[in-house]
Amino acid sequence: MPIPVHALVHRPLTAEAVAELVALPYVPPVDEDDDAAVEAELRRRGWQWEDLVCESFRTGHGHVLCSDAFSPFGELKARAFLVFGEMYPVDPDDESMVNGTWLNGYMEGWEQVPGWHGLRPATDQDCEAVLAQAAGAVTEALGAAPERTLVSAHTTSHGPALTHRVWRTPTHALILGPSADEGPYGYLTHLQLSSTPLSCAPDLPPATVDDQPLADWITAHTDW
Repeated sequence: MPIPVHALVHRPLTAEAVAELVALPYVPPVDEDDDAAVEAELRRRGWQWEDLVCESFRTGHGHVLCSDAFSPFGELKARAFLVFGEMYPVDPDDESMVNGTWLNGYMEGWEQVPGWHGLRPATDQDCEAVLAQAAGAVTEALGAAPERTLVSAHTTSHGPALTHRVWRTPTHALILGPSADEGPYGYLTHLQLSSTPLSCAPDLPPATVDDQPLADWITAHTDW
């Protein structure tokens, strides 16, 4: 039975957007202390500053990129994630939230980004459809299917369990799935593709009946 969510806003992920994210650590570095150089690189790429996620960027492909480096260009140790969807979950255990609309204003902010489209109400199946389309884009860009998948809600504060998918490059973990939006009360959920150095955690755990080691590995690469 579908699980309801208040709203879902998204912009389809593309193979070109994935390729740009994957390439960021390897491009010529841009000194984060050189504001003019950073601004020039943003203009060259068709990026602009965006405040939907802290101090982030809206890429030329229309998605929102957040990095733990002021300049994400050529930073092999930097963590980054690319947001292509935002979900407003229903918390069935909180009676005051079941029909609440108090965060609709934040969702409207996402919906106003050019190329983003909203669905109200929505369900977990709508979210899975967005994630599945994004997974196709990652597979196309990398030329490989995900190594591992996990259906879980462990990376979110509220909302339904959704599918996480894991790919690896020689240096980075690429994890596609839901993640808590740490902005407005930590209640909303990003649908995102994260790119994190593999050095953030030990090697990918072997497939076992117990999903906890994989859940912990995903958390180590997405919780920052």
